[in-house]
Amino acid sequence: MYVSHIVGLGISGVDPEAGQPAEGRVIEGNPQFRTWNVEEAGNGLFAGVWESTPGKWRIEYDEWEYCRILSGVSVITEDGGAARTVKAGDSFVLRPGFKGSWEVVETTRKEYVVRV
Repeated sequence: MYVSHIVGLGISGVDPEAGQPAEGRVIEGNPQFRTWNVEEAGNGLFAGVWESTPGKWRIEYDEWEYCRILSGVSVITEDGGAARTVKAGDSFVLRPGFKGSWEVVETTRKEYVVRV
């Protein structure tokens, strides 16, 4: 049996998981998440699509994450650093140890690859 080593990040036919920021982390609003996990390798690697409605919350990263914004507008601010506005077409990496806030100004959808 042939198994392809190419995995697309299309979400057709993938049921999203609902979520929200961890308790005590919301700064403003009522952000709601949908996450389509397309790839869950057994070695701590995850890939898929994530979406959030407007709101602002604290984030702290122990993992490494590559993101590509597909739609919407968000503002990511690192503690002690400048705010960075991200929108469709922007790509970036959040490294382990990142602490700050994520504010969704317009419902935002991103592709992600996470390495735990």
